[in-house]
Amino acid sequence: MTRAISLHDVSKAYGTGGSRVVDRLSLDIAPGEFLVLLGPSGCGKSTVLRMIAGLEQITEGQLLLDGEYANDLPPSGRDIAMVFQNFALYPTMTNRDNIGFPLRIEAPGADPGPRVDATARMLGIEDLLDRYPRQLSGGERQRVAMGRAIARHASAFLMDEPLSNLDAKLRNRLRAEIASLTRKLGVTTVYVTHDQAEAMSLGDRVAVLRGGVLQQIDTPRAVYALPRNVFVAAFIGTPRINLLRGVVRAPLDGAMTVSLGKQALRLPEPLCPDHELLRVQQGREVIVGLRSEAVRVGGPAEARPGEAHITGLVEHVEFQGHEVLVHFDTGSRPAVVPDLEAPRPQARPSRRRRREAGVLDRLRERAGSRRAGPVVVLDEPAEQPFAVTSPDGRQPGDLVVRTTPDFDLRYGMQVPLLVDLAHLFVFDQHGERISPAPDRLPDLDE
Repeated sequence: MTRAISLHDVSKAYGTGGSRVVDRLSLDIAPGEFLVLLGPSGCGKSTVLRMIAGLEQITEGQLLLDGEYANDLPPSGRDIAMVFQNFALYPTMTNRDNIGFPLRIEAPGADPGPRVDATARMLGIEDLLDRYPRQLSGGERQRVAMGRAIARHASAFLMDEPLSNLDAKLRNRLRAEIASLTRKLGVTTVYVTHDQAEAMSLGDRVAVLRGGVLQQIDTPRAVYALPRNVFVAAFIGTPRINLLRGVVRAPLDGAMTVSLGKQALRLPEPLCPDHELLRVQQGREVIVGLRSEAVRVGGPAEARPGEAHITGLVEHVEFQGHEVLVHFDTGSRPAVVPDLEAPRPQARPSRRRRREAGVLDRLRERAGSRRAGPVVVLDEPAEQPFAVTSPDGRQPGDLVVRTTPDFDLRYGMQVPLLVDLAHLFVFDQHGERISPAPDRLPDLDE
């Protein structure tokens, strides 16, 4: 039997008056669903997992298991199995005893042998049962750790970065095995990772966390195609999305453009509804997001409907075998997303609310507080002590484009580029997506 897991405005803080490592998190996980908690290290993912398991007390909010209040339920009463990052195997026990240990605790008089053997066959580790953990490789130990969880026939699995200590090739293989195994068992699974490739390939849905605050939850396809804000857009996708600072120009007697500094993207006419909404950003600085596949090499004569022409100077070429990543300098200014890989976002400076602040200002303040700090920084940094430069002292390119190996591109070449404006993201100064337009506007009570 599998179960539903619900978190309602759950928060976790350590110490009296301590900062919240998880802040008002609400999630509804359906029976049999595979949900991935994704975010940078230290953002609260493992804390959420431990609160579900009962290893951490909930400071505020409610945990419901199959609709029943479970905040005070001991871990042994939750019927949940957990797989830890560091395997957590008993070194003095054989692998057979490690897998059977929770079964002997649950039913002291029963023989765990048949269930241990069945689990070992499922994982392909029958020949490892009589060895000790120290005699196994990392991948084999992780299979034993998973077998200990599976043998219990628990109603939910919690996996805390189970593959992070393994090499890349082994991670890919075990990732496929985990996906196949959980589908076969049909057990509710909550999987924690900071690896977005794991999240996108495993999850039925992905929940992105930042600073203990939920940024977005949706299917992997939707999170990639329609990121709610700049942080989600930058965290999801390989190579990382190109984020450029731009200014919307919407003259009454001319075409609307998004200026990128030395060049501009001319929006096709008639304007689509999403681009029409950009008129209200006239003269304002925005963040332009372009995935590497939204730009291709080609001249104006090759442009398709909805493509805009710019040029780029080749700064670096990464040959990947089946594809090539080309770094271009287009004369644009990159937008900086702070704390993208850091555990906690920078503290937002306190500001007194202006007496004349309107409804829109209050909405922005409320939305900003729920994002766990500023999402983007549009101020120029005072200094860049770790800035990367090319051998001749030039700054690296501002636009990464994915191409095929057929293009023979070299450093210093001036190359024509075509931008597919149907895949253009525009974010406001607070980092929220404004094009494509969000599904709904924020409520005053949020």
